[in-house]
Amino acid sequence: MTGAPRAVLGGGSGALGGALARALTDDGYDVKVIGRGGPDARWDDPDGILRLVDGAELVIGLAGKSVNARYTDANRDEILRSRVETTRALNEAIARAEHPPRVWMNASTATVYRYALDRAQTEQDADSDTGFSPDVGRNWEAELFRGDLPGTRRIALRTTIVLGRGPVGDLLFRLARLGIGGPQYDGWWFPHRRYRGIGPHPTEPRQSGIRSRGRQRFSWIHIDDFVGAVRFLRDHPEIDGPVNLAAPGAVENRELMAALRRTVGMPFGMPAWRFMLEPAMWVLRTESELVLKSRWVAPGVLTEAGYTFVHPELEEALRDIRGADQPKDSRSAGSSVG
Repeated sequence: MTGAPRAVLGGGSGALGGALARALTDDGYDVKVIGRGGPDARWDDPDGILRLVDGAELVIGLAGKSVNARYTDANRDEILRSRVETTRALNEAIARAEHPPRVWMNASTATVYRYALDRAQTEQDADSDTGFSPDVGRNWEAELFRGDLPGTRRIALRTTIVLGRGPVGDLLFRLARLGIGGPQYDGWWFPHRRYRGIGPHPTEPRQSGIRSRGRQRFSWIHIDDFVGAVRFLRDHPEIDGPVNLAAPGAVENRELMAALRRTVGMPFGMPAWRFMLEPAMWVLRTESELVLKSRWVAPGVLTEAGYTFVHPELEEALRDIRGADQPKDSRSAGSSVG
């Protein structure tokens, strides 16, 4: 084999894919992208995927419909299908490859962990959550780790909210700028079945409406550290299995909203109870669990292996994003869901 080493991105059209493509190109890789329309191979072309994967040094799977959507039956099915089928396509191509990649990292989600107010969850915690989002994560990872791929190290990137350009962060900053960026309080709401389990072995969601009083945890990672962690994992052959992509500085919801207000220069923020949030989320065509579920995730594997976070604290990360997005005083910020 001659020339630059090849890196294959399965789903590289979003913010994360773009950031990784630029970073890997800077590292000397010939970056190829698999997508619904290419450009280098399509998901409905298994032979085309095989041509890219065979002889590649690195494969990173990122494909999947955004979870920043209303969980209608059609969206629920597409969120699961888009993750499982694309991961299966990569698995099958690697299994067929004469020269399989040394490393295959695949996106996953930190929502597999239980709702936690007592302590952070690491890769050692086996008490997973139930319902729709955790079921998606379990089926996603099952496809990644299915079968025997002796020549390929596999890593599940259990990603929290990635702070960068994107709809979730744009929504949070918009709330802060409009003066309604106070803490969000969970509580009773009319029963519904949008969070019911999915997949071959669906699970029933646990109790909702927990009165967390704005203390639900918000776990996140700056996009620079997402890219940095991928590079770090690539270069540490002793690491495989699930890895949490989360900054060490998880905060409570009320701390998150206060940091957002300070970042945009808004001195006050009206709090929102669930009976106020749910109608707003219906209008925005998204789900309240994005801000009400307590995601308290710690980067156990990365920390133990010696990774140093560039942006370990939330407020500094928010200011960095706001300063980087636009010049002068017309700057904005965003985030992506991992």
